Amino acid sequence: MRVWTGISKGLRPLALFVSVTAVVVPRAWATTLEQLTLDDMARESTAIVRAKVTGSRAATRSGNVYTYFQLQVVESWKGRGVAEVAVPGGAADGIRQTVSGAPQLKPGQEYVLFLWTSRSGLTQLIGFSQGMFKVSGESSGDAVAQRAAASELMLSRSGLPVEDRAVNIPLQDLRARVRQALITTKTRDPK
Repeated sequence: MRVWTGISKGLRPLALFVSVTAVVVPRAWATTLEQLTLDDMARESTAIVRAKVTGSRAATRSGNVYTYFQLQVVESWKGRGVAEVAVPGGAADGIRQTVSGAPQLKPGQEYVLFLWTSRSGLTQLIGFSQGMFKVSGESSGDAVAQRAAASELMLSRSGLPVEDRAVNIPLQDLRARVRQALITTKTRDPK
């Protein structure tokens, strides 16, 4: 998913927040998302990792509050492993911000994360919650990657409202689909 704003389409997805409604402090953010396919997310991510969340901290950055989740990378599927991911919203420096659609990561939980790092160095999830798959069932040997359906307004590439669906896929199948998407991208766009 991309976050839709009135700003040029040439800017990278999700480095931007949507329509901001400022009502004194705390700020409230409304979110409209563009539906992304798995191929879109694989192609646009600067990194794709399987990682365990080890902790979090909140801080302000350019007047906005982010919660930074520290990661212990188990596998890197694309790019270099990252140490943390920033999720908009949280409480820091006496400011509390809530961002509709911002995913909730939990310390101790393992995820597959589709990440994008901006030019300023801020690493975020592609498509908010669409770029976050919870890994479960590892102890039984049948690991599964799961993502709940997004509850925010979602639009197709043509701008029409669409309904998001939950995803439940064996981890090995998700890994294979990401690899295939990356191979297809390389053969279509060799650099």
